[in-house]
Amino acid sequence: MGMSSGFPGLRIGRFLNHLPALSVSPPSHLLPRHFLQSTLLLLPRPRHDTISNVGRSRAIRFPSLSTSPSAQSRSSVRAVATASASSEMVKAIRVHEFGGPEVLKWEDAEIGEPKEGEIRVKNKAVGINFIDVIFRKGVFKAPTMPFTPGMEAVGEVVAVGPGLSGRKVGDIVAYAGGPIGSYAEEQILPASKVVPVPPSIDPVIAASVMLKGMTARTLLRRCFKVENGHTILVHAAAGGVGSLLCQWANALGATVIGTVSTKEKAAQAKDDGCHHVIIYTEEDFVSRVKEITSGNGVDVVYDSVGKDTFQIRGFMVSFGQSSGNPDPVPLSALAPKSLFLARPSVMHYTSSRDELLEAAGEVFASVASGVLKVRVNHRYPLSEAAKAHADLESRKTSGSVVLIP
Repeated sequence: MGMSSGFPGLRIGRFLNHLPALSVSPPSHLLPRHFLQSTLLLLPRPRHDTISNVGRSRAIRFPSLSTSPSAQSRSSVRAVATASASSEMVKAIRVHEFGGPEVLKWEDAEIGEPKEGEIRVKNKAVGINFIDVIFRKGVFKAPTMPFTPGMEAVGEVVAVGPGLSGRKVGDIVAYAGGPIGSYAEEQILPASKVVPVPPSIDPVIAASVMLKGMTARTLLRRCFKVENGHTILVHAAAGGVGSLLCQWANALGATVIGTVSTKEKAAQAKDDGCHHVIIYTEEDFVSRVKEITSGNGVDVVYDSVGKDTFQIRGFMVSFGQSSGNPDPVPLSALAPKSLFLARPSVMHYTSSRDELLEAAGEVFASVASGVLKVRVNHRYPLSEAAKAHADLESRKTSGSVVLIP
């Protein structure tokens, strides 16, 4: 469906906050095509600049980390190290060409010892995220070719590079976002990119929630501050991020409307805090949202689907494109109704060490307190990453998907 010049029957939304400066993950000129259907507008309401504490857990505080000056200035790292005199072999998933799940190959890979400011981690659990599929297809470009995919894992520190304090062998740590390369038995990471996992949280849970949880936090707290009394629409409500969005928004006092593809996923979304669940394969979600809200629409739409559902009428936050690259949307198309559109990347909201610790601490605290219930619905051996990707793309999965080395 293409863009139209107006949005019949809908009024401008209740926009609480100014739109923060956002960076767009490549390709930056593309936005999903169901842009006209999804974001529905509401009545004006007074803006608030503070975040409600309802549903907000006190963040876990982590110990400080320090490195020598030369280590602090290091900007790159080997996800799977190149060969060296001290290197050894580990198993990893490698991608030699872009394509479908079949390009994920289970191979030997060489890994060396950590350098200044780095640690070597033996992974216990690896989180799968749809961005891994996007890199595998070549939509987003990996820094090297061939490459090891994956942007989230939890493991045990088995070696520490020189000049580093605050990390030691035996620590259980998590990382999410970068560098790419977590689909491996072991990997080299910058110590500044990992956070300690609280003893109360199982490594599998931590690996399945860190990136998705920090994404949900960014969407609910930084892009549009959801508060008590808001009505929100969450596409793919039974997905990994969608499940957390529904739970967290419900705890904040929002009315949550979710869209899913099957009755089984509808039951999960309902259990996760959706007050109204729409099976979009059986009914038109725009008409149903109008009915639920008595024609008013919603305060904000959170969309990770992309091409199949992205059509805008209000404040829309797009954070994924699982159905494909969206069509271009001219900036002028937002003007007729003063629409807001955000395409954030969680990496830009956790780029500093302090931001990373704050975000991860709040996510882990929300899990520990019961605000977030993590659904690890699917576990695969790391060697079967291709099957996991195939199931994810065919929408056979719900909740979080984890690879076990």
